Amino acid sequence: MGLVEVLELESVRRGRAKPMSGVMKRMGMIFRAKANKALDRAEDPRETLDYSYQKQLELLQKVRRGVADVATSRKRLELQLNQLQGQSTKLEEQGRKALALGREDLAREALSRRAALQQQVSDLETQHQTLQGEEEKLTLAAQRLQVKVDAFRTKKETIKATYTAAQAQTRIGEAFSGISEEMGDVGMAIQRAEDKTAQLQARAGAIDELLASGALDDPTGTSKDDIAAELDRISGGTDVELELQRMKAELAGGSSERQQAIEGGADAQDAPRQNQHKFDKQ
Repeated sequence: MGLVEVLELESVRRGRAKPMSGVMKRMGMIFRAKANKALDRAEDPRETLDYSYQKQLELLQKVRRGVADVATSRKRLELQLNQLQGQSTKLEEQGRKALALGREDLAREALSRRAALQQQVSDLETQHQTLQGEEEKLTLAAQRLQVKVDAFRTKKETIKATYTAAQAQTRIGEAFSGISEEMGDVGMAIQRAEDKTAQLQARAGAIDELLASGALDDPTGTSKDDIAAELDRISGGTDVELELQRMKAELAGGSSERQQAIEGGADAQDAPRQNQHKFDKQ
């Protein structure tokens, strides 16, 4: 006894047969609905069409075997008819010979046997006609079934090709639109990567702002607040200006020394000339 029967018996014993029966019917309906949905998801129309075509081929093969069996039986009856007709002809000849020899009793016996054979021949001819009619019907049915099977095969291949094309077109459309399962996973991965990148960028910017404002201490000492940065900039600018002034002074001093040296050299050259001029006057 199964679980369902046990529950029903228990419900009957407790006087609650109708509610339990309704629950079991509902459970059965839900189970059938779930099973039908699962089967519908698992069913491939192309496989179903191929299976139906295979069954039709098997039916056609059975019909053809039936035609062959009926034809075999008909042929066997024809052999029996030929044999009985041969025996009937032989008995007729024997009766003639016996009558010619004056053996009327033998002639009567031969004719009696011939009459019995003729009855068998008549029965076999009736069966032969019946079998011949059945063979013609089965042959016509096989031909019609062959036509239907051929038409179904053509339609099957057409439906399969159309279904395959529609399936491919649907997959391409889903891939382009991003609603397919594979492309959905790729899109979700890209979205997660973009979200993580944006989160890291926001965190890095926030940390830089906190370090710049002095809200966070930089243990490496490489980060400075706005005031320290401004002071360093002013100090750096002052040092540059001082260095520039020093270089200008050095350049100015060097120019004076060179000018004096040039002037001293000119005086030294003019002194011999002046002395020579004085000597000429004397």
